[in-house]
Formats: sequence, structure tokens, C-alpha cells
Amino acid sequence: MRNAYDVLKERGFIAQCTHEDELRELMGKEKLSFYIGYDPTADSLTAGHFLTLMALSHLQKAGHRPITLMGTGTGMVGDPSERSDMRRVMSREEVMHNIECFKKQVSRFIDYSDDKAVMEENDWLLNLQYIPFIREYGVHFSVNKMLAKDTYKSRIDDGLTFFEFNYVIMQSYDFLELYRRYGCRVQLGGDDQWANIIAGVELVRKVEREQVFGLTFNLLTAPDGAKMGKSLGNAVWINAEKTSPYDFYQYWRNTSDALVARNLKLLTFLEMDEINEMATWRGAELNRAKDILAYEVTKIVHGEDEAEKAQSAAKALFAGGGDLENMPTTDISRAEVAVGMNVITFLEKLALIPSRGEGRRLIHQGGIKINDAKITSHEHTIDEADFPDGFALVQKGKKIFERARLV
Repeated sequence: MRNAYDVLKERGFIAQCTHEDELRELMGKEKLSFYIGYDPTADSLTAGHFLTLMALSHLQKAGHRPITLMGTGTGMVGDPSERSDMRRVMSREEVMHNIECFKKQVSRFIDYSDDKAVMEENDWLLNLQYIPFIREYGVHFSVNKMLAKDTYKSRIDDGLTFFEFNYVIMQSYDFLELYRRYGCRVQLGGDDQWANIIAGVELVRKVEREQVFGLTFNLLTAPDGAKMGKSLGNAVWINAEKTSPYDFYQYWRNTSDALVARNLKLLTFLEMDEINEMATWRGAELNRAKDILAYEVTKIVHGEDEAEKAQSAAKALFAGGGDLENMPTTDISRAEVAVGMNVITFLEKLALIPSRGEGRRLIHQGGIKINDAKITSHEHTIDEADFPDGFALVQKGKKIFERARLV
């Protein structure tokens, strides 16, 4: 079996690593426990989380043991990394609800049977006594070093609360606790977690006098290079109710040419020889690679049946011969249409626009079509004539389609 480190590196996961040579050698000789934390800031994981779960799956297939740590404690504070403002403080009930959602989703990708993986919560943070904790562990953290890190430095002028300042100590303590409980030797995370991970590595080294390791993954970015995430408004959700399997499929089908090979490596289990061959494709063949990417990722996340349905709906729209019945469909009240529904309201009901202002802008730029007819005014009224056979097909831009049903 190949060294798991080499697998991750070849597929493009690895961004940074502490003591790379030592960790690679250790991964080739021993069964290691790795951990990654998930703070419950929403009721669903995103595509960015999915990338980390794919990495855990590769590690598990190579015989190592993933530990997925749910942020029962850290979720009560919130990570200030990559933030320009303070995170919204969630209630205990909201945190626990989100954690239960995360657990169900993570369990679809990681095998927890027979101690092959561990699911934990860092509720140990909730029961710490503040003065003893700070006396024992706070002495290992330099405020000067913390303030020099981009995570905090960028927030100094705009205001960084002491509440948030505690986060790095809490996450570092998680690593120490997991080392003690499970012999965990490696902390994983997105590359935006590098500073926090380094702090955890240092805490274990200072307290236990043991070498542990930190490993970060390249972030999943949008075509413009921006990090994908819910706080940035461009999240792709794992929950089918938040991002339908069809919309999920379409997102990956619309991958920019330059990112197709990267996404195939990170988000599918296809063999590298096959992916490297597809990386040479151009034109129509490259579009076929996008079809493969969209199908494979949707199959892993939503199952083969949903992937087949999404592919069929996409073919109906773009190639002919598919089945529009598999498109997401929104019911529109016949009574509302009978008295005249403004097109902006109609687009809002279909969740195609984030605001009425954006709807007006799209229409004025020619970006909205209904049944292939361009809408030219934001004062356009939707009526029953827009629903031949009871359905209306709405197009936003070149690649986004939604269907409305009159009921």
C-alpha cells in the first residue's frame, strides 16, 4: 500500500506541514491517529468541509484512524481566523443542533465501525476552571507572537475582543486532550488554520515533551480565487435542502477549465492515471471531463440515484434527451399569479436572487429569461401565460436554470 502522505501530496491536498520528512516516514511505518475539528457555525457542512473529509477518507483507506472533533466548546466562541468582524455568538441549543446535523453528515463519509475512526466533542472545554486552566496552560502562549499573526494583526485596528483571543488557546488544548486520550499525533485543517495548528503542536511539545505534527490542506477556492465559505456568501452546502443535488451537480459542471483537473484530484476517488489523461483534454472532451467531475462528486455526496437524476436534468437543458422532471421545482400559487405577480417577487420565490436590487440589475443587463424569452423590465408581471402546461422555465445568466410549477 502506498504511503498516505504521498497520496495526499500527489492529489494536491497538502499546503503546509511541520516536520514533513519525519511525518511521511512515520505514516509509512505506523497506524496514526489524526484529528480535524469542525465548529458548528451552521446546520450543514459545506464543500470546503467535504474536501477535508475526502482527505480523511484517503487516510482511513491507508489504515490510519481519523478523529472528527465537533466543536461543542469552541463553537461557543468562534474562530476569528479570516474574519473581519466578530462571529455571531450562538446559543447552546443552536450549537448542539448544528453538531447533530454535522454528525449525521460526517458519518456518511467516514467509517466509524470497529474503532476505525473516532467521533468526539470538545465539551471538556465547558467544564474547565478558568484560573487553574490559565495558570497551567496560558503561560505557554506569547501575546506578542499571537498579535504578530495575521489572524489577529488584521483585527487590531477594527477591534479584537478578549473573548475571541481565547480561541487559539482552546484549540491548542484540544490537541493536547486528544493526544492524552487517543495518542493523537497529527492535527489537520485548512490552510487558514496554520497559526492555530502550530500553536497546538507547540503546546503538546512543551507540556508532554513529545513531537506531534500539523498538516494543512489547500483551500477550496471559487473560480475567482476567493475562498469558498458561508461567511463569504458563496457556500455550496452538503445538505440537499440547502443546495439541491441538481444545483450541486451544476456547480461542479460549471467548474472553470483551469480548475477541472484540480477538483477531480481533490473531490473524487478516480485514479490519478485517469485524471492525468483528462487533464490533457480540450474543447468538447474537456466538457466531458466536467460532466464526469459533476457526476462523481454528486454521487459521493448525494448517492448514485441523485447523481443520475441531476445528470439527466442537465442533459435535458443543455444537450437534449434528458428529463426535466428531475430539475428542482418551486410551486407558485395560482391565486397569486391571477392577481399579477411582479417578476422580482417571482425570482425571489425561486431563490434566484439575493436581493430585489440584484434582480433589477440582472434584468436590466439581460440576464433573466422565462421560457427562453428575455425579460426586459423589472416591472414585468408574471401571469398564467408564462406557465404553458403548468410550468415555467427560468434562466439566470447562461448556466443557471430553475423550474416553477403553477399550483
